[in-house]
Amino acid sequence: MPRRRRCASAVFALATVLSACGSTTASDHKTPPQQGACRNLTRAELSRPTNDTPAKPCSRPHNAQTYVVGTFPASVGPGYRSRAGAAYVYTTCRKAFLKKLDIDDALALRVDLSWAWFGPSRKGWDAGARWFRCDIVGGADDTARLRALPAKLGRLFHGLPPDKWMRCRSGNDFAHATPVPCSQAHTWRAVSAIKLGAPSDPYPGDHFSQVRARDYCADAVIAWLDYPPTYAYGYTTFHEAEWKAGNRRALCWAGTTR
Repeated sequence: MPRRRRCASAVFALATVLSACGSTTASDHKTPPQQGACRNLTRAELSRPTNDTPAKPCSRPHNAQTYVVGTFPASVGPGYRSRAGAAYVYTTCRKAFLKKLDIDDALALRVDLSWAWFGPSRKGWDAGARWFRCDIVGGADDTARLRALPAKLGRLFHGLPPDKWMRCRSGNDFAHATPVPCSQAHTWRAVSAIKLGAPSDPYPGDHFSQVRARDYCADAVIAWLDYPPTYAYGYTTFHEAEWKAGNRRALCWAGTTR
């Protein structure tokens, strides 16, 4: 029958004591992470508030890279993972994501890349840690597995965007189609990201957003397909949280193998 270990009282090295008595992680510390660090993350890790995956040399394959390391301003208040803090990080990471890739809002929704942010643990926050980091990751929000990032992100979308990094889906039913890069066989392509409102507009509600996206995307897709007699299209809308954070667009999908 296993016996509970007691904490060492002396002589042992610090690492041994921490292992026996309860270890700390990088997220527990006030020291911020390194900007530019590369990692391999999992899809599940992207939804967690903290991340302690060790960095690796960026010369080796990786699916995530830290592109912003920032500090929460005092204006967001002292609450851990507060709404004000999350809104501040969302705006900061989103703007820096566009700048990093040299793209606009409309193209950002169509590329097969996304971002995630992480902050200190509750233990670290209580100890005074106020940093956050934004990671660019290979794969859009709907992809099941992340992809290795290309070597040069900054010039990836200069000129004609490469199909390898554009969003498509494969499957007859749009709602259940599998996300794939457009360099693979596909039946749907993200072709436009249309505006649903102005920056000062209040959130119109889920139903109205869907109706507006349906109508706007019908026009956008038929034009992209060069006005065929029949066509198929789909659309992706977002919700109030994204609206409050600044997103005013819906994504239009054309039924096409192009």
